[in-house]
Amino acid sequence: MILRPDYVNEILKYIDTPLVKIVSGVRRCGKSTILEMFRDELLTRGIASDNIIVRRYSEMEYDDMSAKDMYSDIKAAISGKGRCYLILDEVQEIKGWEKVLNDLLENADVDIYVTGSNSKLMSGEISTYLTGRYVSIPAYTLSLREYLDFKGKDVYAGKDMFDEYIKYGGFPVIAISSFEPRTAYQVVDGIYSSVITRDISKRHKIRNKELFDRVVKYIIENVGKTFSANTVVKFLKNEKRELSVETVYNYIKWLEEAFIIYPCQRYDIQGKAVLKTFEKYYLSDISLKYSQMGFDSKMLSAMLENIVFLEMKRRGYDVYIGKNKDKEIDFIAKRREERIYVQVCVKIPEDSDRETANLMEIKDHYHKYVVCYDSLAGGNDNGIEIVNIIDFLLREKW
Repeated sequence: MILRPDYVNEILKYIDTPLVKIVSGVRRCGKSTILEMFRDELLTRGIASDNIIVRRYSEMEYDDMSAKDMYSDIKAAISGKGRCYLILDEVQEIKGWEKVLNDLLENADVDIYVTGSNSKLMSGEISTYLTGRYVSIPAYTLSLREYLDFKGKDVYAGKDMFDEYIKYGGFPVIAISSFEPRTAYQVVDGIYSSVITRDISKRHKIRNKELFDRVVKYIIENVGKTFSANTVVKFLKNEKRELSVETVYNYIKWLEEAFIIYPCQRYDIQGKAVLKTFEKYYLSDISLKYSQMGFDSKMLSAMLENIVFLEMKRRGYDVYIGKNKDKEIDFIAKRREERIYVQVCVKIPEDSDRETANLMEIKDHYHKYVVCYDSLAGGNDNGIEIVNIIDFLLREKW
């Protein structure tokens, strides 16, 4: 097992607190393995294995299990043992799970850790029972540093390993294997299909699956581009298909909930406000695009943006598109009192002002970067740091 210590350390911050710890992210991003690592940590701390109760609700034996069955099973498992640690995988498979956890939290000597592949774990479905009594720990596919760890490479592995990361993405099941690209994309397509079918189509009883698939394909094709639900409706109308704006909104919301995509809203730097129109969307892993469309080097610019976006999310930043009057900044990343501005490009043009001019117009003291795929990228232009993307991703701090 290859460790992902950042996640384990984050979970350990909340050990033995009266909160449900929820690790959530796209299917196969490694949530279950992270909790296995946490279980190992409990054992090293002297917790008896009998006091660590593990349930994987995606397994066949739990098919058709009711909330009452879940409650009875856990109560029987913890009976007479003193304090127990519950590690419950894919709890969204059990309808009414949140009522069970609420009761256990109040009436049993337990510390609860769960995973799930739907963001409703952190919103509507738990608001009634667990408001203020849970903490969310988002899980993502592998960062570049983690990918290098999985491959047994150090941080000096260089451009070839980064190019491999771009080509294969960050799903752990791909990183620990030696697949050819076509096989890797078939594996990712299986992950994608299970999410689309199991977590979205069946859950929301989508009737016109073909039309839904076309909307999803449009979103994937336009990763990193600004569009709205109205844009999608107009596009479909040109294809002689009809869909309401409300339905498109629902489709996008369900894709977000299943962690296929992440929204990136626009932030008005002058007005200091988040704008509600024309968001961008990024994928939870770049390989999801290849699995549907194949790999093409023409995608590089958008995929570099996607990689940088995810890295900022991993580090706990809220990430926005920047709007400064009529100029756009690729990303504004905010975390508590911190803020950074980032432009992403494939290559610094001879007229480098094209990449730095928008940043120069922002009159504050926060750090500004141009992050570039070009291996020779480096230097400083009027306080704006120009940095190679590998160095940017591997830095401990920005």
